[in-house]
Amino acid sequence: MEAKPDREIVVQKAVRSESVPSAANIRRWIGRALGEAPPGEVTVRVVDEAESAHLNERYRRGCGATDVLAFAYGDPTSTDTDPPGTGANPAGCGGNPDVADEERAFGDLVICAAVVEREAVRRGKPLEAHWAHIAVHGALHLLGYDHDEDEQARVMEGRERELLEAMGFGDPYAEES
Repeated sequence: MEAKPDREIVVQKAVRSESVPSAANIRRWIGRALGEAPPGEVTVRVVDEAESAHLNERYRRGCGATDVLAFAYGDPTSTDTDPPGTGANPAGCGGNPDVADEERAFGDLVICAAVVEREAVRRGKPLEAHWAHIAVHGALHLLGYDHDEDEQARVMEGRERELLEAMGFGDPYAEES
């Protein structure tokens, strides 16, 4: 029997678009961003604008589609759950004491293909580089990074730059080309 990996990254493509990167690339980018984080499953769902808007409005109280939504499931070793609708756990699921740590959910990412494509064009960024940036950005949210305040944004953006540079991509916050 083959040993279970520390983390499983499941990629679901709910939209047909040739601009969506391969599942292997998405897994690689997110895996690098998560680094030494505790084990657990991450589900990445690539969606259309309607699904993104619905989830954004329901769980984030946002308006319309957005590039990435991150739903962290907290400490994978915890048995506590976040109440439904708090944004941290849309399904009201959490740690389960009857499930081994490596089988627990770590979090979910929802990426809207059309928004990522438009942002890349608007910002003059290569599409693959912008996809990598959005995947890394979402993964960092799963780790607790945020950008609501200036200092938080400085730290998160610095980590994004480090990770993307290590993967061969340019600075996602450099001036538009």
